[in-house]
Amino acid sequence: MAAEETTRRTLETDVGTDAVNAKRAGDTGALEADLREGCAGDVRFDEYTRVLYATDGSIYGAQPAGVVFPRDEADVRAAVRVASEHGVPVLPRGAGSSLAGQAVGPGCVVLDLSRHMDEVLEIDADRRRAVVQPGVVQDHLDAALEPHGLKFAPDPASSNRATIGGGIGNNSTGAHSVRYGITDAYVEECEVVLADGSLIRTRDVVLDSPEWERIVEKDDREAAIYRTVRAVVEDNADEIEDRYPELKRSVSGYNLQKVLRTDAEGNRIVNLSKLLVGAEGTLGVVVEAALSLVTRPEETALVVCCYDDLLEALAAVPEALALEASAVELMDDEVFRLAANSAEYAEYVESIPAGTEAALMLEFDDEVFSDLPDAIDTATDELVDGGAAFDAIEAFSSEKRDRLWKLRKAAIPLLMGMDGDPKPYPFVEDASVPPEELAEYVAGFQEILEDHDTTAAYFAHAGAGTLHIRPVLNLKTENDVETMRSIAEDVTSLALEHDGSFSGEHGDGLARTEFNPKLYGPELWDAFKDVKSAFDPDWRMNPGKVVYRDEDGERTDIRDHLRYGADYASLEPRTGLDFDDDGGFSHLVELCNGCGTCRQTEGDVMCPTYRATEEEIATTRGRANLLRAAISGEIGPDELYSDRFQSEVLDLCIGCKGCQSDCPTGVDLAKLKVEVKHQYHDREGVSLRERLFANVDRLAAVGSALAPIANRAPTLPGARTVLERTVGIASERTLPTFQRETLVSWFEKRGGAAASNRRAAEPRADRGSRVDPEAASAGVVLYPDTDTNYSNPDVGRAAVRVLEAAGVHVTVPDLGPTGRAAYSQGLLDRAAADGQALLDDLEPYLERGWSVCFVEPSDAAMVTDEYRSLLDDERVETLAANAYDICEYLDEHRLVEELDVDGENERLTYHGHCHQKARGTDHHAVGVLRRAGYAVDPVDSGCCGMAGSFGYEADHYELSKAVGSLLEDQLAASDGTTVVAPGTSCRTQIGDFDAYDRPTHPVELLAQGLEQ
Repeated sequence: MAAEETTRRTLETDVGTDAVNAKRAGDTGALEADLREGCAGDVRFDEYTRVLYATDGSIYGAQPAGVVFPRDEADVRAAVRVASEHGVPVLPRGAGSSLAGQAVGPGCVVLDLSRHMDEVLEIDADRRRAVVQPGVVQDHLDAALEPHGLKFAPDPASSNRATIGGGIGNNSTGAHSVRYGITDAYVEECEVVLADGSLIRTRDVVLDSPEWERIVEKDDREAAIYRTVRAVVEDNADEIEDRYPELKRSVSGYNLQKVLRTDAEGNRIVNLSKLLVGAEGTLGVVVEAALSLVTRPEETALVVCCYDDLLEALAAVPEALALEASAVELMDDEVFRLAANSAEYAEYVESIPAGTEAALMLEFDDEVFSDLPDAIDTATDELVDGGAAFDAIEAFSSEKRDRLWKLRKAAIPLLMGMDGDPKPYPFVEDASVPPEELAEYVAGFQEILEDHDTTAAYFAHAGAGTLHIRPVLNLKTENDVETMRSIAEDVTSLALEHDGSFSGEHGDGLARTEFNPKLYGPELWDAFKDVKSAFDPDWRMNPGKVVYRDEDGERTDIRDHLRYGADYASLEPRTGLDFDDDGGFSHLVELCNGCGTCRQTEGDVMCPTYRATEEEIATTRGRANLLRAAISGEIGPDELYSDRFQSEVLDLCIGCKGCQSDCPTGVDLAKLKVEVKHQYHDREGVSLRERLFANVDRLAAVGSALAPIANRAPTLPGARTVLERTVGIASERTLPTFQRETLVSWFEKRGGAAASNRRAAEPRADRGSRVDPEAASAGVVLYPDTDTNYSNPDVGRAAVRVLEAAGVHVTVPDLGPTGRAAYSQGLLDRAAADGQALLDDLEPYLERGWSVCFVEPSDAAMVTDEYRSLLDDERVETLAANAYDICEYLDEHRLVEELDVDGENERLTYHGHCHQKARGTDHHAVGVLRRAGYAVDPVDSGCCGMAGSFGYEADHYELSKAVGSLLEDQLAASDGTTVVAPGTSCRTQIGDFDAYDRPTHPVELLAQGLEQ
């Protein structure tokens, strides 16, 4: 309850309650009013919400009428009834990661089932069964099942944010479908809200049994559905037999081939659950599902076989399947190329040998093979020694396996991050054919691409005959929009020639529904319409998906509702930052493809405020969608500089830079936010609080000069209240204190650089001098950041002692700020001035080959990352090449071996700084501490929530604490006895937790070890 209350207060403060939205927007109509009256959950019809829910992970975009966030089944029923009374369509939605436009519905009432209806209701391990609500994220369900040795078999690449309800709607699957099949095999029962708001429970019903008779004798919607479905399946038995392809994956159309079966006793059984799976919300809203489960293998192993020709790799798929692999996946050279150029994935592609045009990745598990090394050896013998592969990579450790799987699962978002407007778009990407025909099918596909003068990337589920092939097009041009339609027509014909399905995984949506009549023929097309009419007589449930009313001229067209169509245009604003490397401001915004990786809540960093609020507006995707709407005129360009946009969209981005590394397409929202804040300040001015935080270095200098009097001032009665009311600094937050003796003055008092050089050169008893005379002029500038210099000089002193003990010549000059504080507030002119001054001061040292070390990670990130777009100065690259976090420097130069530190195996919990994670440098401290003898548990933690000034701001304090509470839970789960963290913001936030004292900096531990 406490956590819920905290989140609620956060939303009221930072996002806006329904009452505030209603007051702002006024009365938006009878539909909204009736929904508010009938539903306990939030109802939002404001412009921002409509933009946020206008897109999914596909190429489509269209604003809904509004969004309802149902709290329970009763809310869903009420919302559907109200929509029915108003004649408005309804669209159920999970994470919005669908790739064919299933979650895009113009004028619909969207039901976001991911917010509240996300519980695992029951786990029956003995029966291998679970009952869930539709909003449960698949990885969360699997985490709950893991202690029982079970899992839900379908495993889409989006499982860390995709919901079970979305998977049911889409009939999802994943890499292991060659062994486990797809979702429809595992959905046993469903509770479903129909288009009139009535509720039915679908389950096995024996035809002509007493139960059957009780159902069909009634005069209601359920009875009509059962009678219609039976008649449709029985009357079209021959067409179903002829038209449905015999594939492990076929998810186009309705599952007429699976709704009726005969059991071992000869009973004919109908289960409407099989029909609802893959129906994309067009037949009803699933509000509860009973799922069958499978056992979880204890061990797996991978082998990646490398080929110098794509078609040769595809030709080897039948051989790979004969080896009884549980997964057979393909990646091509385009995926490898993009990964190599990605900050997040470059390290994962390093093991792929040069010359690899395509690779087959085979997984084996211990439920099939008792000897995994033998299974891998057999695969290598068959595919490399006796086949066309020229090399193989074996992976037995979980770390190596995870790296290869992460590379494979990153393929889709990586491809969408390609430079420029042409992108490999999803619209024919998952046609499925028999695996033995895959090579011939791809050869035919390549001919189609050549005919249309384009190329494609190839990857994914080769073992199931489902390759994700994405033609590269520029959908901002009319010519390429028409080319897309032509390619889709040709690929549909090609799939039919090879007895395939136009969709083997990602469903129909707006992209493929148009072609279902061609795939299934007129009789089954009419059957689909009969089924749709039985469930949904007014055709209001997610209209235009799976089936459409062609007789009424409502034909679904692949070219309709494109997010980027021929009429799309965007503004390219003049910017203070350099966006050339990003392709421009608008291109960086448009890199967001809607995949929803930013909705994940476990692992990585982004998006901290989403994890605390579960608000779409707090995701990178949400903010990018609103930025795109502004620059394209969808909501008007002036809205970008409105107070509302600043407070509800940008201010909730805390600049963690997690999207820089975690967003597969590289949407750097932190950079975009700073630029827009800068332009806002140019138009509207700068607040007092922003000026104070931007000048925190100067304020700290004054505080230090006046210490200890300055430290007592905030403790005076009423002082904190005054600060909150006048400046907006949260009265609950612990404020920094100041030291009279700064780090710089301490260093000078002990003799400065000359004394440091003597200390570094002192020989130890067990070795001679460690300073190379030829390198005596080189050393380290230890940067005295604001916190270290004025508030916590002990950290800087520790760094000096450790560097000297390692034989490093150190100096601590009196330097100004990096500009980080001003940059974070969007005051780019001030930040640039600070940066130029620092470059000037550091130039003599850089010319002599000195390095610059930082104990504060955010300052290190400032000079290595932000300076590149902030300053037009060739010295930036020189500084970036010679700038290090303190532990990064110790690790890169292997200086721990020079230290006489014995950690005595003390157990540490390490929380890395977000900016280090974005730069890929957070592992250095862990390595240094471990080599110094400490047992380190690096917590896979997100942002601490403090984020510099963010956690001090009164209007963000509750949100800061809500984000921090997630970190507190992760720290509590660690088995370390001491918490260490390099970031001063992190140490402040953790120190404010009830259960923790302020942590130490890693370099302080090393210094303490030296003194023992």
